[in-house]
Amino acid sequence: MLKGKAVWQKLAPLARDSSTLCRQNMKRTVLKCKTTVVPRAQMSSKIPGGENTVYYILVGGTFLAGGFYAYRTVTGDKRRYDERITELSDRSSKLSLNQQMTYIQTEPKEADTSGAPAAEPVEAETLVAEPPAAGPVAVEPPEVEPVPAEPLTAEPVAAEPPAAELPAAESPAPEAVTVLPEIPAHAPYLLIGGGTASFAAARSIRARDPGARVLIVTEEPDLPYMRPPLSKELWFSDDPTVTETLRFKQWNGKERSIYFQPPSFYVSPQDLPKVENGGVAVLTSKKVVHMDVRGNKVRLDDDTEISYDKCLIATGGIPRNMQVIERAGEEVRKRLTLFRRIGDFKSLEKISRDVKSITIIGGGFLGSELACALGRKSNESGLEVIQMFPEKGNMGKVLPEYLSNWTTAKVRREGVNVISEALVKNVSFKDGRVEIKLKDGRMVTTDHIVAAVGLEPSVELAKSAGLEVDADFGGYRVNAELQARSNIWVAGDAACFYDIRLGRRRVEHHDHAVVSGRLAGENMTGANKPYWHQSMFWSDLGPDVGYEAIGIVDSSLPTVGVFAKATAKDTPKAATEMSGTGIRSESETEAVASGEMPINPTVPQAPLQGDDYGKGVIFYLRDKVVVGIILWNVFNRMPIARKIIKDGEEHGDLNEVAKLFNIHED
Repeated sequence: MLKGKAVWQKLAPLARDSSTLCRQNMKRTVLKCKTTVVPRAQMSSKIPGGENTVYYILVGGTFLAGGFYAYRTVTGDKRRYDERITELSDRSSKLSLNQQMTYIQTEPKEADTSGAPAAEPVEAETLVAEPPAAGPVAVEPPEVEPVPAEPLTAEPVAAEPPAAELPAAESPAPEAVTVLPEIPAHAPYLLIGGGTASFAAARSIRARDPGARVLIVTEEPDLPYMRPPLSKELWFSDDPTVTETLRFKQWNGKERSIYFQPPSFYVSPQDLPKVENGGVAVLTSKKVVHMDVRGNKVRLDDDTEISYDKCLIATGGIPRNMQVIERAGEEVRKRLTLFRRIGDFKSLEKISRDVKSITIIGGGFLGSELACALGRKSNESGLEVIQMFPEKGNMGKVLPEYLSNWTTAKVRREGVNVISEALVKNVSFKDGRVEIKLKDGRMVTTDHIVAAVGLEPSVELAKSAGLEVDADFGGYRVNAELQARSNIWVAGDAACFYDIRLGRRRVEHHDHAVVSGRLAGENMTGANKPYWHQSMFWSDLGPDVGYEAIGIVDSSLPTVGVFAKATAKDTPKAATEMSGTGIRSESETEAVASGEMPINPTVPQAPLQGDDYGKGVIFYLRDKVVVGIILWNVFNRMPIARKIIKDGEEHGDLNEVAKLFNIHED
């Protein structure tokens, strides 16, 4: 020991010198590298061994404490185990006694007539325990006559045990059942209105956001459906149950439903908040009556509130009525149809089989289509169909006069009594029929009236939401992105939008509802696209005559028509057979027509009266620029027309431009 101490005394100075040298070298290195100085290490010059004693003491104490803790834990667990086994034995004994008392009871317990709801049965928890090591706990069986345990076919009536035998704490409480509300309190995407625009927006939202949760709220009791067949193909169906099935044959012979999707496509509004991959839900027969744009919520007609992240207003419009009819009295209003919805089609179809005469007031798209449909049906039933309007011919506000007159002759050939330049002065009810007196003195007697005089955009939410309504065109005023507020969009008939090519507009057609709905849905997911894809619209006067139009088609504008002789393939029926769809806008593509437009200065001439307008192209001009085009019995050429309007160029010879549509092909 003394020898070791002597050696250490000789080596200690060398160790201290070595430590000092190390510190100096480290300091020079750190300063040279410009890094953070590490605190210097402290080297001990004491004799080692003192720290080990403390370490041994700490480790030993830890082992002793751990052993004592383990002993206490094991002892306590065994005691609690024995107590639990005893408790379970007592519970099993009491449960057996209750069951035996239940089986012995022969008369059912009288029903509670107090009106309080009965408690739902709760399944008893099955507990399995191993016997303790000390042996089973002896439990004295109750002195009750044993009864064979046979399976029961009826629900057992629970006997009420005495409070002393079964404390309230021992009875398991029934689990709370979470019942989701029928109407979700929140919808990330809320679409007000259940028409074409809403469905197109929902489909567009889901395409860009596959997990989106979309809620459509509609006043109607029906799922989203297409409206054009209500005044076209449904009337030509041979199925006597068409008003129930709402299935129709297209001009190409293929059958389809009026609904966009079957009920299985949608999720229920109740399940929308919890469905895993999102979906589209439709809340039918509910109307939004108030809109809080600051609180991002709406109120329904039953005072239910729904909050939203983004909202689309696609409320469409309300059929316009005539003041002379509104003042006519109750009996006249009972014999009036404002044609718009499925219910209107069902009602008018039944009326057409029960009455002798129907008068349609209006010469626009809807009025002319219904007149042709009912006129063709009248050939078999003997129904008298009358159509009257203030213009000189059918669709006089859209078609140039010569083509409007030709169309009127076509409608008359369908069996319709057309009365042009008819201004209604008075409507009354007399001797069980409706009398319509015109301003020029003519009198029309009929059984039923269909008013097809236009549409009023539904803007009831404008006041509560603080949204602007356009004074000239009507509808909610929106920008080129169809946006009314930072998180509110408008699409369809109710939108007065800014067209980047044609200016401020409002359009009431199926394809516009599709195009604007799709654009609004994209912009609701962050696309920020302006309205540039010109929507088209079409009208069919039966399976033989139809037209497609795009842009601004107003008969007050200068027009140039280029016509050719029609062939068998130049009909709506042939067009649908070629495209495979009855809704021709569904065959629309955004393909851009190619080819240069020749410009030769010639004076365009209108066709002479009496010409055969089998097929052709009508150009509508504003400041010598084409702003609208009608393709008369010319189909599947809309991309060419769309490009002409998009270019916005001045053309000297529109006869040459018409050649792009290949109207002279046989």
